Amino acid sequence: METSTVKRYLPWVVATTLFMEQLDSTIINTAVPSMAASFNVAPLSLKAVVASYILSLAVCIPISGWMADRFGTRRVFGTAVIVFTLSSLLCGLSLNVPMLVAARILQGMGAAMMMPVGRLTIIRTFLKAELLMAMNFVIIPALIGPLLGPTIGGLIVHWVSWRVIFFINIPVGLIALLLIHLHMPDYHGEQKRPLDVIGLMLFGTGTALLSWLLEIFGEHHVDLIPAFTLLFISIGLLAAYVWHAQRTSFPLLRLSLFRIRTFRVSVVGGFITRLGLGGLPFLLPLLYQLGLGLPAWQSGMLMMPAAAAAMGMKVISVRLLRRFGYKKILVINTLLIGTTISMFSFVSAETPIILIVLLGLAQGFFNSLQFSSMNSMAYADVNDTDSSMASTLTSSFQQMSMSFGLACGTLVAAWFLGDLPQTDQAAVTHALHYAFLTLGALTFISSLSFWRLRANDGENVSKGITIEA
Repeated sequence: METSTVKRYLPWVVATTLFMEQLDSTIINTAVPSMAASFNVAPLSLKAVVASYILSLAVCIPISGWMADRFGTRRVFGTAVIVFTLSSLLCGLSLNVPMLVAARILQGMGAAMMMPVGRLTIIRTFLKAELLMAMNFVIIPALIGPLLGPTIGGLIVHWVSWRVIFFINIPVGLIALLLIHLHMPDYHGEQKRPLDVIGLMLFGTGTALLSWLLEIFGEHHVDLIPAFTLLFISIGLLAAYVWHAQRTSFPLLRLSLFRIRTFRVSVVGGFITRLGLGGLPFLLPLLYQLGLGLPAWQSGMLMMPAAAAAMGMKVISVRLLRRFGYKKILVINTLLIGTTISMFSFVSAETPIILIVLLGLAQGFFNSLQFSSMNSMAYADVNDTDSSMASTLTSSFQQMSMSFGLACGTLVAAWFLGDLPQTDQAAVTHALHYAFLTLGALTFISSLSFWRLRANDGENVSKGITIEA
C-alpha cells in the first residue's frame, strides 16, 4: 500500500471500529431500567452488564500489543472485529443476566484487540508532528457513538425491545471488515518476543479480582473480613506483577516506560481523571430516569449535548494546545471537569431542562479537550520501537480506570441509598448527588499530577517541533 493512501484511509478504518465500540458501550446505559424490568432485577444490579465489558477490556488489552507484534496488525484487528460483531449477536439473543454478562465478556475481548491495535497502527503510520491531527480525526467520528448511543438506545427501548440495541453492531461490523480488507496496513514487531504467561496471570487475575470486589461492595453482599481479604489478595497479585516485570526480559507490560515523564504523567494523571469520569455514562441515565422520572428516550436526548460539544472541541483543541501548551491546558481543564461533574449534584426534578443541557455541553467540551491532550501527549517522547508497548500500557490503564470509576460511582450511590427501594425517587436522587460529588472530588485531585509537566512538554506533538532533552 502507498503511504499517502494509507494515511488517507487508515483514520477512517480505525474510526469506524471506535464508533462501533463507543456506540455499544453507551447505547446500553439508557436501556438499563428496561433490561432490569425484563430480567426482574434491580437496575443497579445490572452494573455487572456494563462492568463485565469494561473489565474484560482491562484484562485482555495487555496481550493486544504482543498479538499485534506477533501476528500483524491487520490480522489481529480483523479478527477482533469479527469476534466483537458475533458477540453482539449473542448479547441480543441472551435469555438472562448471566448469559448477557458472558456475551459482554466476549464482546470486551474483541474490543480489547480493536482499540490498542488501531491506536498502534495510527502511531506507526503518522509522524509525531502529524499525530495530534490524526488522533483527533479518529476520535471525531468515534464521538458519534456516544452522541447517538443514548438517544438510539432510548428510542429503541421506547418503541421496540432492548435486544435490538446489540443488533446495530452487525452492519457496522461488516462495513469495518470491508475497510480493513481494503486499507489496513500490516505491521509486525521487529522481534518475536515470547508471551509473558506468568505476568498475564498475575496482572489479569489481580485486576479482575479488584474490579469484581468493588462491584460486590456496591451491592453490600459481602462481609468486611472476606472483603478486605480479597482486597489484600488482589493488591498482592498486582504487586507481584510489578516485582515479576522487573525481573523478566519480556514482561507483559514494560513498566520502565513510566520513566518517561510525559508518558508517566499522561497515564497516571489520566488514570485518576478517568476515575471521576468512568461512572458518568452509567449514573447520568439513572439520574434522568429514576431521579427525574423521564422516559428512556428523553434521558437519551439529554446525553446528546455532551457528545455534540465534544465533537466541536476537536476542531479547536489543536490550536488551544499550540497556544497554551499541555501543562496549562491539563491543569486548568481538569479543574473545570471536576466542577461540571460536581454540578450534577444540583440537578433535580425542578431543574430547568435548559440548564441540564448547558451543563452537558460544558461537560462534553472539557472532556474532549482532556482526552485529546492526554492521549496525544502520552506518545510525545516514546520511541517508535516502544510504540506497541506504550499503546498497550496506555489502553490497559485507561480501561482499568474507567472500570474502577464505574465501580466507585455506583458504590457511593448504593451506599447512600442503603436499604431504601430504588423506586423512591427522592432517595435515588439524593444518593446519586453524593456520587457526583465524590467523582468530582477525585477529578479535582487528579489535576495535581499534571503540575509535574514542564512548560514545553509535548511540543513536538502540539507544534511539530523537536524538543531537546
